[in-house]
Amino acid sequence: MNLRVLVAALAALFLGSSVSLAAETAAPAAEPAKPAAAEATKEPEPKFSRTQHQVRIGGQVVRYTATVGWLIMKDDAGKPVARFGYTAYTRDGVADVARRPVMFAFNGGPGSSSIWLHMGILGPRRVVVNDPGYAPPPPTQRVDNEYSVLDVTDVVMIDPVGTGFSKPVGDAKGADFWGVDQDIKSVGAFIKRYVTENGRWASPKYVLGESYGGMRSAGLADHLQSVHGMNLNGVVLVSPFLNAASGVDGIEIDLPHALYFPTLAATAWYHGLVKDKPASIEAFMNDVERFVYAEYLPALSKGYVIPAEEKRAVATQLAAYTGTSADYWEKADLRVSHPQFLQELKRGQRLIAGRIDSRFVGPSLNPLAEHMDYDPFFPAIGPAYTAAFLDYLHNELKFGRDEEYRVSAFDVKWDWTHKQPGAGEWFVGPPNTVPDLSRAMTMNPGLHVLVQQGWYDLATPHLVMKHDIEHLRIAPEARNRIRIEHYDAGHMMYVHGPSMQKYRDDLARFIQETDRL
Repeated sequence: MNLRVLVAALAALFLGSSVSLAAETAAPAAEPAKPAAAEATKEPEPKFSRTQHQVRIGGQVVRYTATVGWLIMKDDAGKPVARFGYTAYTRDGVADVARRPVMFAFNGGPGSSSIWLHMGILGPRRVVVNDPGYAPPPPTQRVDNEYSVLDVTDVVMIDPVGTGFSKPVGDAKGADFWGVDQDIKSVGAFIKRYVTENGRWASPKYVLGESYGGMRSAGLADHLQSVHGMNLNGVVLVSPFLNAASGVDGIEIDLPHALYFPTLAATAWYHGLVKDKPASIEAFMNDVERFVYAEYLPALSKGYVIPAEEKRAVATQLAAYTGTSADYWEKADLRVSHPQFLQELKRGQRLIAGRIDSRFVGPSLNPLAEHMDYDPFFPAIGPAYTAAFLDYLHNELKFGRDEEYRVSAFDVKWDWTHKQPGAGEWFVGPPNTVPDLSRAMTMNPGLHVLVQQGWYDLATPHLVMKHDIEHLRIAPEARNRIRIEHYDAGHMMYVHGPSMQKYRDDLARFIQETDRL
């Protein structure tokens, strides 16, 4: 395959893309003014704010400490290379902290901070949005998060280098961190450092990653145990992206077209564009998946010399499942990318559907365009999340007014190469951390995996996820350690009110059943 084309496609894919009781701030003491040269050579220091709070979860009052700030990461020679930002929530009154579970969580991008998971579902405070429409205008509403899992595990929200407060320092450059393997290495080093400084080596440990965070999590599962000797209890993959060869459509690879198709159909089902649609999305998806493997994928495998009559028959079925026309699919040679489909689905109404969550719709900027010109999901909820988090950070967590917090860093140049476990040096293929997770589950029989996936996610569609999980090269009995849960929402299923409780219950049960206490 053309790796250069793949890299360009990946860039397009992801760019589209309690009451405070007390406060204590730890920071370097103020010093007299120094000459600029001396200031430039001064070694950076850690900084944090620590505050105490409480939240009610499941009718129970949970008292906790919030620590927000950064650690200074150093290289093997002891030189500072990064300021690594995080927010940690630790339950108060725990008799044996070393035995309490701790979960490290992050979003994806690559180039996203952790505010989405932080203010959406994992943190003790959450933003109120108007799913699946636009969030109310300011003032942004923020409430106690009754769906947090802080009652069963401590939570550390991580902002990889380039996002949040995290950035290179000293002689380090962004390129030292901005790549598949560079990112796994740096986040792994932070986790080891946090675990060491906070006495958590004996604790049950989990990583949770959303979207590209799935590729990071799968890589970390292997990296942490093979490099740092740190076995994980669990990996949580939220709407995961694991493998570019299966998870990026429109790049002259047929497999992703087939794997994306059920979510195209689910989108049409949700918007009432499927004739005689089944009442259950699960039943509909089972039927569509049968069609994909029995008819659609075999047709794609025949390339562009497929017989005309077979092409027409398959196009007719594609149209029936998606509320579009057979002519449209025929003209596209049976290969419609998801940005094309989201533009076409409601073209007659001058509307486009969302990529991150296809339940969302917005007006098309150009009804004649071939591809969607923006994702209506982000203007619907993005400003509310940003405002809620920054106000929370500054006023409740008492930190960061004098520092820039980067919500996103999608402008960085990402190195998409990845050295798979056991791969030779002569070939670099599409980035894929499925082999990493395979090795981690094989080498660590105590490692469990939870997958949380929305039906209406066209960033990381559910059949792509299913395909990747089914291609884990592990013993049959190891598959008993994998659980997959679906939600009636999209990529960020926690914006959907009814899915919040299920998300929390699934995650809490997973931790409680795997923490070995």
